[in-house]
Amino acid sequence: MKYRMLGKTGFEVSEVSLGAWQIGGRWGEPFDDENAEATLHKAIDLGVNFVDTADVYSGGKSEAVVSKVVKSRSETVYIATKCGRRLNPHEAYTREAIAQFVEDSLRNMALDALDLVQLHCPPAPVFDSPEVFDTLEDLKQTGKIRNYGTSVETASQALKTLRYPGVATVQIVFNMFRHK
Repeated sequence: MKYRMLGKTGFEVSEVSLGAWQIGGRWGEPFDDENAEATLHKAIDLGVNFVDTADVYSGGKSEAVVSKVVKSRSETVYIATKCGRRLNPHEAYTREAIAQFVEDSLRNMALDALDLVQLHCPPAPVFDSPEVFDTLEDLKQTGKIRNYGTSVETASQALKTLRYPGVATVQIVFNMFRHK
């Protein structure tokens, strides 16, 4: 396995990483903890040391099983999680909402701090909202998160995100089922 620096995080991560969107089951089937754990263990056995999940993946179950497996291993494995997709309407990125998402993920994963929190494909106005990124910076300063960034759908959103100096990562959606 080859490793490289992940943005401004200081983390040396595997070039092949694991997305935990549907690790616990097949499309339309209930989450399967045993399958999820086996998948995660196999990935780590093969040198993967970076797992991407989100609070909406199986209603937080993905975060919980990822953390459980990572804690059971001796290797350093970094966990990225995403937040914001539970907002209704999706535009309601407030200081309180973001702080609550971080607290929920900390509880789901039974952690004191999150390695990386990324805004989960936020709507366009968020990229012009310094207060959203100030909130993430404040959460970093309090030790709740180690790094923050965004998961975006377009290169223009990625460039807007990079205007904020505290942003450590930008994840651009790349999915064989989604060819936008």
